[in-house]
Amino acid sequence: MQRLAMTCALLLLGTATACPICGEENSKIVWKQTGVLPAPEAVQAAAADEKHVYAITNTLVAKYDRRSGERLATSTGEAKHLNSGFMWEGKLYCAHSNYPQTPERSEIKVLDVESMRLTTFKDFGNFGGSLTWSVRHEDHWWCNFARYGDDNSQTFLVKFDNDWREQGRWTYPPEVVRELGRMSLSGGLWRDRSLLATDHDNLVLYQLRLPKAGRVLEFVGQHSAPFTGQGIAHDPHTGGLIGINRAMRQVIFANRNVPALMP
Repeated sequence: MQRLAMTCALLLLGTATACPICGEENSKIVWKQTGVLPAPEAVQAAAADEKHVYAITNTLVAKYDRRSGERLATSTGEAKHLNSGFMWEGKLYCAHSNYPQTPERSEIKVLDVESMRLTTFKDFGNFGGSLTWSVRHEDHWWCNFARYGDDNSQTFLVKFDNDWREQGRWTYPPEVVRELGRMSLSGGLWRDRSLLATDHDNLVLYQLRLPKAGRVLEFVGQHSAPFTGQGIAHDPHTGGLIGINRAMRQVIFANRNVPALMP
């Protein structure tokens, strides 16, 4: 059965690791597609837990059985422009904004995956950009506020403590900004001490890290990936990543292949 084959492939590839000598950031990292789940809602992002896959479109989230591919439910609750999703403590947290309206307003929506009710978790109001992703890392919230067009170099990442007090703010390096065209950063997550970010369309992951000084993130490298930009998330079932192919309306599963450097 196709779903079972996909799962087996993902499990086998989930053990791929970086070269222990040269280090991951100095290796050529390629994220290989290992499975596909058709989902008409795969427009903005995807996320997953052990048993289910969540396809995110502008106004709702659809819940799928990851073994059979059957759609089980869709969310209720108001939403205008959902973005990336992040699973935390059994709930799905989605970045949300009123994009392209102005003044910009941003929120984190939370989905109860049992009732499939979508409610507001955090209202940022007008924070200076459109929230495109928010994740937990090292007991803090990390939120990306996108700017577009001539102002997309002003897209910024904010670190918040648990009381939503700002602890730091960074913009993105020119190596990333020049790839964005008129668009911005759509997805991001922390993995192996690095930040992996996606843009709106390109089949890449940008690897970044916090600078030792200054307020511009450091560019580490660029990974080839099967996701057409948009939101990405960790897949706890495989240890890989999950994202989308927007044009094909597919949820995409991927894991990394890190060949050693040539001597």
